[in-house]
Amino acid sequence: MGLYVDIEKKLPGFDLKVKFNTDDNVLGLLGASGSGKSMTLRCIAGLENPSKGRIVLNERVLYDSEKGINIPSRKRKIGFLFQNYALFPNMTVTQNISFGIKNLSKQEQAKIVDEKIEMMQLQGLENRFPGQLSGGQQQRVAIARALAIDPEALLLDEPFSALDNYLRGEMEKKIIDTLSQYKGTAVFVSHNMDEVYRVCKKLVVLSKGKVAACGSREDIFENPPTLSAAQLTGCKNISRTKLIDENTVEALDWGCTIKLNKKVSDPLSYVGIRAHNIILTEEQGKNNVCKCQINYVKESPFSVTLYLDSVEEKPYVKTKSLQWEVSKEKWETLKRLQQPLNIHINPEKVFMIK
Repeated sequence: MGLYVDIEKKLPGFDLKVKFNTDDNVLGLLGASGSGKSMTLRCIAGLENPSKGRIVLNERVLYDSEKGINIPSRKRKIGFLFQNYALFPNMTVTQNISFGIKNLSKQEQAKIVDEKIEMMQLQGLENRFPGQLSGGQQQRVAIARALAIDPEALLLDEPFSALDNYLRGEMEKKIIDTLSQYKGTAVFVSHNMDEVYRVCKKLVVLSKGKVAACGSREDIFENPPTLSAAQLTGCKNISRTKLIDENTVEALDWGCTIKLNKKVSDPLSYVGIRAHNIILTEEQGKNNVCKCQINYVKESPFSVTLYLDSVEEKPYVKTKSLQWEVSKEKWETLKRLQQPLNIHINPEKVFMIK
C-alpha cells in the first residue's frame, strides 16, 4: 500500500526524472523553484502525462507507459490543493466543496459538505463566494474540497505561499492537524526547509529535476548525501576539501584543518557544518580549533549571523567565511571579547559529501 512513483517527463530544456515510494502518511518534496516539484504532483494527479514510467497508488496502477495504462484524473481518487487554491469564483463555499461529488445524491452531498465545513471551521461562510473570503478561509475551503472526494492520496502544492507570516503559522498548524487524521498518503510540496521539516517525517529533495536525496528528515538534515541536498536544507557552511590522512582534512575554503571522528578515503569533495553548530572555546592549538576574525554581522529579529574569516596561516587562498548563528543575547557577550576568537568545529556535527 502507499504511493510509488518512477517517471520521466521531458520538456523543452528540462528533464524531470523522479523515483520514490512512501507508505508514510506525509511525504515532503523539497526543492527550489523550477526543480520539478509541481510537475511531479501534476503527473501523479493525471493533469500531465509523463514521457514514460509508472505510478501506483495502493496497488492500483494509475499510469504505466509500457502497458499503456493512463487512468483519467477524475478517476484517480486524488485530492489536489493547488498553490493558488483554484476555487471557482462564481460558486459559493458549499458549491466549491461539493464540486467533485456531484455523482452522489443530494442528501449524501449535504452530509459530506457539512462534515468538511465543521472540520475546517467554516461555519457561517457556506453562502459566501471566494472573493468574500480571506486567504486563510480560501485555503480551508480548498482543503475541504480536496478531502470531500475521500481521496486515497492528497497532494498539497506550496499551500502556504500566498499567506502572510501570521496566517502561515495558523494554517500550518491546521494542516498538520488535518494530515494527522488523514488515512491516505499525502505529498507536501515546498521550497521552505523549515516548513517541510515541521510537516513531514520523510523527504525527497529535488534538484534540477532529479532526486538529490531521499529518506527521513533527520538523516537528510544531519547528513545530506549530495551538495545540492546540503544547500537545499539550508547549510550555509560547505567547503571543498583536501585529504591529509584517513582522519584529517583541510577545509580549503575556510582555512581550517579538521580532525574527523571517522576514517575518510578519497574521493571526498566537501565537508559541511550547520551555522548553529559552531562553538566558541577558550582552548588554543587543539584539534578543530581555528582562530577567526568577525568581518561582517547580519542581524535578524531574534538571531545574529556572524561571518568569520580564518586568520590561520595557510598556503592556499581562503574563499569563504564561516557563518555562525547565535542568539541576540550571545551576540551582546561576543561583542565585548577580544578578537581573534577561538572557534571549535565539532567533528560530531561535521558531515562529509563524496
